Amino acid sequence: MTFPFHIDLMELALKGILIGIIVSAPMGPVGVLTIQRTLNKGRWYGMITGCGAALSDIIYALITGLGMSFVMDLITSPQNKFILQLSGSILLLVFGVYSFRADPTKKIHRSGKKKGTLIQNGITGFLVTFSNPLIIFLFMACYAQFAFVIPDRPVEMTFGYLCIVAGALLWWYGLTWLIDKLREKFSNSGIILINRIIGSIVTIFSIVMLLGTVFNLYTFSYW
Repeated sequence: MTFPFHIDLMELALKGILIGIIVSAPMGPVGVLTIQRTLNKGRWYGMITGCGAALSDIIYALITGLGMSFVMDLITSPQNKFILQLSGSILLLVFGVYSFRADPTKKIHRSGKKKGTLIQNGITGFLVTFSNPLIIFLFMACYAQFAFVIPDRPVEMTFGYLCIVAGALLWWYGLTWLIDKLREKFSNSGIILINRIIGSIVTIFSIVMLLGTVFNLYTFSYW
């Protein structure tokens, strides 16, 4: 099988997993809720809350990808590609700085001791995440910088979207595991610390990508 441009499935998988982690990692309402449920109800109640959030994320990922696929064919010149990647880097930088400065504990969605069913916990995780459509802008920034959208390649894009889900689930699994291990030492200050670490990583990463784009030191094979 031949393609008009090279498609590296391993690279696509790594990009999808990284996008899933970047979108899931910031300590927004669902992140705080997941931590609270892990502490109050048990690890798997926190994990299923994260699974609900991942389901919401993939819906927004599909909406964003569909919208961007209509304009990707128009971006054929190196100048337009440069502008798109530059814009993605700047948006990620803004997001990283905002995450570092934000205090997610100020708007905590309190989780009670009543466990409820796993399905109920998953549904609330989905609804809390789905109520924030601004996540689309984060997906746009990631797609632009990683050159993730492949026009007219539904099979490859399906694989890529599944990798986004895998990245999101990997994050929630790791977070709930960590919180469960540190439950006796964890507090609101721990939530703020995690958020600042995430914000710092995203900020540094976006600066590296921005410099690479500006000086043409970093390119993706999909263009």
